[in-house]
Amino acid sequence: MKIIIKNGTLVTAESEYCADILMEDGKIKAVGKQISCEDAEVIDAQGKYILPGGIDQHVHFSFQFNGTSTRGFKTSCAAAAGGTTTVIEFVNQVKGKGLIESVEDYRKENADGIAAVDYSFHVVMTDPRPEVVEEIPQLAQVGYPVMKLFMAYKGMFFHADDEAILKALLKAKEAGVTVMVHAENADIIDVLQKQLIAEGKTEPYYHAVSRPPVVEAEATRRAIYLAETAGAPLYIAHVTCREAVDEIGAAVARGQSVYGETCSHYLVLDESNLAKPDFEGAKYVCSPALRTPEHLEYLWHGLNLGWLNAVSSDHCGFDWKEQKHMGYGDFRNIPNGAPGLQNRLSVLWTYGVEKGKISRQQLVDLYATTPAKVNGLFPQKGSLCVGADADVVIFDPDYKGIFTVNDMLHEVDYCSYEGMEQIGRVDTVFLRGKKVVGNGEYIGRNGDGEWLKGRPFGLLYQ
Repeated sequence: MKIIIKNGTLVTAESEYCADILMEDGKIKAVGKQISCEDAEVIDAQGKYILPGGIDQHVHFSFQFNGTSTRGFKTSCAAAAGGTTTVIEFVNQVKGKGLIESVEDYRKENADGIAAVDYSFHVVMTDPRPEVVEEIPQLAQVGYPVMKLFMAYKGMFFHADDEAILKALLKAKEAGVTVMVHAENADIIDVLQKQLIAEGKTEPYYHAVSRPPVVEAEATRRAIYLAETAGAPLYIAHVTCREAVDEIGAAVARGQSVYGETCSHYLVLDESNLAKPDFEGAKYVCSPALRTPEHLEYLWHGLNLGWLNAVSSDHCGFDWKEQKHMGYGDFRNIPNGAPGLQNRLSVLWTYGVEKGKISRQQLVDLYATTPAKVNGLFPQKGSLCVGADADVVIFDPDYKGIFTVNDMLHEVDYCSYEGMEQIGRVDTVFLRGKKVVGNGEYIGRNGDGEWLKGRPFGLLYQ
């Protein structure tokens, strides 16, 4: 089927211009003025912006905590509804299995034939036996060019010590695999948590008190020095505070290849949400913790400096009424994470573009283009160039409303941004040329998504 989008304003990471787009056989076939094709469907995008489909490189569809789990790939339709056409999930290595075996088994059982958008994976090394470390270069060969290690969560099976991180960095750089870290000092957190609980400070707000900015800053600095020792690039996930941003900036100034991601909720929500009464603060328990407002402003600054180069959702949808209440009386037992998959683009538009904190081109770069590069998917994804996948979003900037759980498809009983102003919304989404959102309504189906094979080191480091 041939489709022409006419009269819209195309926005890429580099430029903005008026042009038509011809989509055919799942690809962008032409971009230019006054494109015509006799047998093509024509869509008039007058007054709207045409963006590449978003890449959310940080989602948790099947995250497990104390015997409970998030909602699975069946809810990836929320990505499409929010203008995201590619998601990248985290898969924990299963004890006794290798890295590739773990991710392939997970993929076949949980994503293939279920995902509503295109998808790939980051494997989390949890069992750093010598033979597992030796397997890391093979990740690049089979299409998983980014792996993750957790510096936080002392005592948990996925916690990685400095030895494991350094060995991973040394082995990963041989094959072009990027190491991503969750940077928090596990020992500081452990001591502070026990101290707070002993003092009877059990409410959700104390989650933030137990994870102050120094926890993140110290681990960020340590990870950077480990990467410097290895001579390897490093990617810091979900950066939340000024101190961690400055550590990344200092490394960049020294010439290191260090990059940072932040998330939409860290840009607009602060720690006061954790103090909401009647245990509502539990909705906002995520790690690292929400910060005070001055940190939020500095994150926008870090995005403009390029020290932070992507905004993800870190979508991790646990119900408040049932699952989050597991931590009633002890904040340590509140499942960490919050839903945000469907809101990422509109949050960036409303509180970034409309507030003058980022340009439209920066938005495209942060939510689509650079994540595609980091994960070895560019220019197939994150681009409006000829030959790219026809992942196209028509965005209506005139929409005015509020964020509400009533519009969400993530099957979680709350919205992280409930009641907040929303300016602009996704009108139409094409996934490889197939319309999956029309007039703001999801019309796709589970199974529309395809697995993507990433290339080592992408284009970011070239």
